[in-house]
Amino acid sequence: MVTWKEFAGAQPELAETGRSLLLQFGVGLAFLATVRKDGAPRLHPVCPVLSNDHLYVLITPTSPKRYDLLHDSRFALQTFPQPKPGSDEFYVAGKALLVEDLATRAAVFQDAKHMADASEVLFELWIDRVMHTRWENVLTPQMRSLHRKWRAGPGGGA
Repeated sequence: MVTWKEFAGAQPELAETGRSLLLQFGVGLAFLATVRKDGAPRLHPVCPVLSNDHLYVLITPTSPKRYDLLHDSRFALQTFPQPKPGSDEFYVAGKALLVEDLATRAAVFQDAKHMADASEVLFELWIDRVMHTRWENVLTPQMRSLHRKWRAGPGGGA
């Protein structure tokens, strides 16, 4: 697992594509998939925050996704689609780690583009794998997806 900063160092172009898709609506918007205690998947909209070259999510204290991440830290984050056919997609998966450091919390709250509340719980999203999807020949019988993938660790790449 790596931080966003380490991912961006290894794959600067892919990281910039991801940043632009995460923040394409001004505020960070994505779907966060977590694992429920019974093993079933759960999907939630979230407002990811890029702060000091790290990727975070702020979650309300009573949210089921908070309990999911504390029980099983695995996550998948998928950008919101653009309101047009064939819009690019960006996906990140890994583990979410609880962050309690006050200086980090203060920096993330300052960088958040949404109306974050001080009661929210902060998780840093550590990255195992990334995928950017582009579409060719949109709305034709020849429509196909093109994937650029990256994985953390030795030999990771697209």
